[in-house]
Amino acid sequence: MNTLRNSVQLIGNLGNDIELKSFENGNSVANFPLATSEYFTNGDGEKVQTTQWHTVVAWGKKAELMKNSLTKGNQVIIHGKITYRSYEDKEGIKRYKTEIVADSFLRVTKNA
Repeated sequence: MNTLRNSVQLIGNLGNDIELKSFENGNSVANFPLATSEYFTNGDGEKVQTTQWHTVVAWGKKAELMKNSLTKGNQVIIHGKITYRSYEDKEGIKRYKTEIVADSFLRVTKNA
């Protein structure tokens, strides 16, 4: 392996419909929550589900394509990278946010 990359692949379900924002310069951004779940059996033999929520962001044509082809509840495979950013909230407190910036996606369909 010549280089190490920041790469992540998630398989999960959309928590909401995708929000698409357009900017004056013609660019657009999509944001949506993605839930990934894991199942395991605890020490008492009970099946337990844990769910993690991820914020996914996509830009440009990819954002528009996601908005037009995905809806709340859809299962999707997201490939992208993890990013971290900070901002100041209304009270001037510095906040930190972790996001998955999508490079590609695939809607998963189940056989009926």
